[in-house]
Amino acid sequence: MNHEGTKGRLLVSHLTLRRVLGILGVALPFVLMVWGFALSGWSMELQDSISDYYHLRTRDALVGTLCVIGLFLFAYKGYERKDDIAGYLACLFALGVAFFPNKPQGWESIVHFSSAAGLFLVLSFFSLFLFTKSGNYQTPQKRIRNRVYVACGLLMLVCLILTGLYTWLLEDTAIANIRPVFWLESLMIWAFGVSWFIKGQTLLKDAIA
Repeated sequence: MNHEGTKGRLLVSHLTLRRVLGILGVALPFVLMVWGFALSGWSMELQDSISDYYHLRTRDALVGTLCVIGLFLFAYKGYERKDDIAGYLACLFALGVAFFPNKPQGWESIVHFSSAAGLFLVLSFFSLFLFTKSGNYQTPQKRIRNRVYVACGLLMLVCLILTGLYTWLLEDTAIANIRPVFWLESLMIWAFGVSWFIKGQTLLKDAIA
């Protein structure tokens, strides 16, 4: 049995999975935005949040993408048990966001927002603490990747806090006209996408000796 060949195929599969997650994360806000514009007769009007696209036909893209992300995260295998647990939790939260709409108010809305917060917390944990792990020696590319991972993780946390502060204090002000929740959520999703895209060794990969 060719163990080296099997190991190589598994490595390619893991890298492909990470790249697909990155692509899905980067593409999702754009897909929802453009499809939403098309459904409204190209009025170029954004929904208040990513979650509000659930209430248009765009729910197909939103729910489908979240389910794929959730299943991929469930299948993700890291080096330690905590990597697997993080993947399982992220899957659970992604499915919670997908299957429980944010409106009307009630227990479904509570599950939706709790799942969304939990999902971004776990994704930031991936970027800050799991992706930055390495051995005793770090290549120059790995050091750059780690800075990108940390930036992505911190961006998700900052945007999550700003979303909570806006919802709590500023939701009924003129700031609502610029759709801050949509943009903050998009930034979090893009940060997730970039982090996983780089983890898939599409960019900033180690030079071959």
